[in-house]
Amino acid sequence: MEYGTPDGPVAQPAMAGRIPLAVVVVDGAGLVSHWSTGARRLFGYSREEAVGSPAVDLLPVAGAIPEERANYSEYDGLGPDLGTSLDGRISYPAAGRARLSVPGGEQDRVDVLWWAYPLVGPGPERLLVLAADADRLADDEGHEPGQVERIAPAFALHTDFPGGEELARGLPEILPSMSVGESSRIVAQVLELGYPVLEFSKHDRVPVTPDWGVPRRAERKARRLRTQRAAAEGIAPEPGTPDEPEDLEYVAVRERLEFLNEVSGRIGTSLDLSRTIIEVSRAVVPRFTDVAGTYLREQVVAGEGFPEGPPDETTLWHRVAVEHTDEPGRWDDVVPVGESMPFPSHTPFFQCMTSGDPVLVPRITEQMGNAIASQFEKRDIRPLINHRSMLVVPLKARNVVLGFMILLRHRERPVFNDMDRVTGAELAARAGLVLDNARMYTYQESVADTLQDSMLPHIEPRMTGCDIATRYLPGTLLGRVGGDWFDSVKLPGSRTALVVGDVMGHGLNSAAMMGQLRTAVQTMAALDLPPAQLLRNLDDLAQRLGEHYLATCLYAVYDPIASELHLANAGHIPPVLVRADDGRSELLDLPTGAPIGVGGVPFEAVTVRVAPGDRLLMCTDGLVEVRGEDIGVGLATLTESAAHPAASMDDACDTIIRALNTRGGRKDDVALLMARLNGIADEDVAAWRLALDPSEVSRARELVRAQLRIWSRAALSETAELLVGELVTNAVRHSHGRGVGLRLVRAGATLICEVEDDDHTLPTLLSAGPGDEFGRGLRLVSVLAKEWGTSRTASGKTVWFELVPPRR
Repeated sequence: MEYGTPDGPVAQPAMAGRIPLAVVVVDGAGLVSHWSTGARRLFGYSREEAVGSPAVDLLPVAGAIPEERANYSEYDGLGPDLGTSLDGRISYPAAGRARLSVPGGEQDRVDVLWWAYPLVGPGPERLLVLAADADRLADDEGHEPGQVERIAPAFALHTDFPGGEELARGLPEILPSMSVGESSRIVAQVLELGYPVLEFSKHDRVPVTPDWGVPRRAERKARRLRTQRAAAEGIAPEPGTPDEPEDLEYVAVRERLEFLNEVSGRIGTSLDLSRTIIEVSRAVVPRFTDVAGTYLREQVVAGEGFPEGPPDETTLWHRVAVEHTDEPGRWDDVVPVGESMPFPSHTPFFQCMTSGDPVLVPRITEQMGNAIASQFEKRDIRPLINHRSMLVVPLKARNVVLGFMILLRHRERPVFNDMDRVTGAELAARAGLVLDNARMYTYQESVADTLQDSMLPHIEPRMTGCDIATRYLPGTLLGRVGGDWFDSVKLPGSRTALVVGDVMGHGLNSAAMMGQLRTAVQTMAALDLPPAQLLRNLDDLAQRLGEHYLATCLYAVYDPIASELHLANAGHIPPVLVRADDGRSELLDLPTGAPIGVGGVPFEAVTVRVAPGDRLLMCTDGLVEVRGEDIGVGLATLTESAAHPAASMDDACDTIIRALNTRGGRKDDVALLMARLNGIADEDVAAWRLALDPSEVSRARELVRAQLRIWSRAALSETAELLVGELVTNAVRHSHGRGVGLRLVRAGATLICEVEDDDHTLPTLLSAGPGDEFGRGLRLVSVLAKEWGTSRTASGKTVWFELVPPRR
């Protein structure tokens, strides 16, 4: 198709230019499906050679080209290279310029101007390429070399140039291989996207065809480059440039950039995954779309690790948000938030999540609506989606699809176009990054919580003779793992060990050290080591670990029968004791001792008399210590707040936390343990001494039976008699002459039985057969008792077990 020379001078911007054009159509596979006569003249290949061949081998594409094909020696960078249009990396019109050598052509070197129009629709055509010989243009227009400052391809905008009807008539004539409908579709899209324009200089433009309003991208970019170059060289800007009106495409691009910037400012204000999802959905409705449904992969919603492997038809997608402008409740029953579902391969959603690219559906047809609706059992979604324009955009991070958004526009609104596709992709990229940040934070927070929960014990609120309440507060929201801990250990003699410790420092290393020390304390407490000896052994262990960590530790043993506290301190802040009789609170005066890990420092223990109802408060220094403030102020506040009456132990802990945690400046972890020392009344304890005589076994059974009748615990009598008989038999057999001690303790519904002798050898659980004489006693205890244990004492050992009434 050739255009003749226009009447009138070329320098007049209102004149339409007429030049020979090469017309090439490329299909979705990147193969040439149409090759015009102008293309043969310009590029040197016949129609038979070109049709069916890869377009990248024939057209001016930057990069490596086969030697037998066109050899490109120069490309002036006016806009993106044609390769980005051929491989679909851009979905808007582009223009450029290249010099090439064509074997067997009319000239050795050809200066080629080209325009590329992406095509959409049901047909196989995916790209229309128009090209022209710039040298031929200069000759046809009568310009001598040097008269024209430059020749650049662009797209005209808002001109009064004639020629639209000419293009509509002419393009189908040079596409004889296509039907009228197919060629008309291409003409319509070119008319919508814009017409090619040749810029001869800063003043003169000659359109190949007229334009209704799309980009002059290359022209605008070149002008910017010239203006920048002139400013750098101190040259005055081009006349007329400041007053040149903005074109529609520039305004549209600016509006899209403003929209994306606005969206970026509205999302990502929180690291909370749920809040981020809502922000992303609300940011696009109604300005960009009328309906936005957000789906995320199961691992993302669960706060687990990064999803592994590409999604497939079995992948579950959770609907996490639906934002719309329809009447309230219209979407709630049909597509409720929280539902999980897979998507089959024939849906555009599957195409989006597997390819990682946006999928544009100008209008959802009845057929597609039926296919989508088939995924919703007993719910008809077709009235909500049919005949609406749809854009599906992937939510990606590090090239992994985390989810996707389904965007729908009402049928009264313009359909999504290629620019919307680009905008949606950019929007999804930003949203995907924000969601991934929230996902990573949620995952790391879950890991930190899991680690901290594994380090901190789940203490029973009721121990023998005391009630316990605890609190743990991380130092910061971003550092939820620390070295503070608390614990309680059940000891023989109905006693309870209470411990609070603090490894200096923060993070995983401190938490790991804390875990080792906590395990060591549990082990040594189970051996019933005295408090001072336990801290001494813990200090030795820290020295052997060689991690160069220091830790403070407060260890207390409560004896509810003797109403005594035995305490030892290793550099920890002192505990607070609240007296039940008058509500007075005091810091217990203990030998401070050195922190665990210093080495070679003795520890001392003290004994404090307590009364039933007294409360012991133990905490780490993070609760009372504030940067820039004397720790004495925090200790005074702690003592005062601990004395306030409270309805429950939990309320008392909360009162203390509120009193000290609102002062500001706290950066350290907080571990708090409060124990109400209830004691055990004399009438709930029964003790006897038994002689070293086998006949004492039957007497022990009778004593147990009688005492349980008095305590109204007859339901436990049979089991208690059997187990006490086994333990007393072993004690009589192994004792060295001091006799055997038997004690029963009633602690609420629990019965505690203790048998003591002067043999230091701890019994072990053996595997006894039906005919074996030994090993059956402890086996029975382990099967029938709720709990049992052994420990050494100063004079020998104690074996104990607990029984609870059977469930009715």
